[in-house]
Amino acid sequence: MSDNISEFTFIAIFVFRGVKPLLGGHRALVLDSVEDGFSPKTWPTPEPVPGSAIVRVTASVVLSYFREIYNGQRQYPFPTPLVGGCSAIGRITAVGQDAAALQLGQLVYVDCVVRARDKPSELFLSTIHEGFSEGSKRLMKDVWHDGTLAEFVKVPLDNCIPLDEGRLCGSLGYSVLAMLYMSYLLVPYSGLQDIKLEPGETVAICPATGGYGGAGIQIAITMGARVISMGRNENELKRLKEHVKKSTPAANIKTVKITGDDDTDTLVLQKFGNIDAVLDISPPAAAKSTHLKSAIRALRHGGRCSLIGAVEDIMPGLTITGNNITLKGKFMYEREDMLQFVKMLGGMFPIGDNFVSTKVFGLAHWNEAFGEAARYTGIGKMVVLMP
Repeated sequence: MSDNISEFTFIAIFVFRGVKPLLGGHRALVLDSVEDGFSPKTWPTPEPVPGSAIVRVTASVVLSYFREIYNGQRQYPFPTPLVGGCSAIGRITAVGQDAAALQLGQLVYVDCVVRARDKPSELFLSTIHEGFSEGSKRLMKDVWHDGTLAEFVKVPLDNCIPLDEGRLCGSLGYSVLAMLYMSYLLVPYSGLQDIKLEPGETVAICPATGGYGGAGIQIAITMGARVISMGRNENELKRLKEHVKKSTPAANIKTVKITGDDDTDTLVLQKFGNIDAVLDISPPAAAKSTHLKSAIRALRHGGRCSLIGAVEDIMPGLTITGNNITLKGKFMYEREDMLQFVKMLGGMFPIGDNFVSTKVFGLAHWNEAFGEAARYTGIGKMVVLMP
């Protein structure tokens, strides 16, 4: 009887109170203010509450613009002090009392898009941007405050996407770190799903030379589409085409250099024949670029355009109305998109460096990691921090 009681007590502590030896604190990368920058600290270990899970972080992705976010250059609003981060891969360490499916030790993808459970349209990007509603700001400040640049993180149950480790890392051969590339792939996947891209269709992706644009190419090729990759950097356009062809020799991929002249770029695109769809994934720095106008003007009658970037002026005269063009905005993705994508991950992508090449840093080397992430960009490239 005493043995059973002891075992139950241990399980109760483990499930509902976190890992006992670490209750005093854990290592985390803390931002006291944008002026002071990050510093590794011992931080209170989070404890599970209903609706939450505690995840031991294996690795957290480092976005190319992390430095611009956390030094205040982008002027993204978020409360401080906080533990920084984004999306991550890790293992379930503890769960709240209302969890039914997640298992201790289970490998999960931890997503950075946090939504209010009673109003999903109110959302924020964990430790990156507090969102635009009073509800999202309160949730980030008071409930889901800290991020994944730490040994442990408390996240909503809905943000834990189960990964079939036996199949993905076993028979399919993915590394655990490689699956974190989902953080790039999910954004264009959601946009292309939203406009219902079909196998055999032609899609123009612009710009295609960044991390998300390159991921969009991989998604579109995997979906069986013909891809026109647009960008200003000719060397990167050449590299991305070689990257795709190395893993998928039969891939139908073309490249187009963006000149900045609307008419010239439109004519070049029109030489490829009917273009069915456009995926725009422009960063804020390209908000006033003409490339999207050119791509929309090259669309066939009844074409579709997914807008997931930051272009401000997109209306090319009467082209949209005259050609029955559909424009669809999409911000990030929903949980259903993530669950569906994991199914796609199970056998549709190349393995190894043909999928993604990852550079790894420890928390103490966060500054070097941020610098490398700004340089190491494009298709099949990723930088991560491991606690």
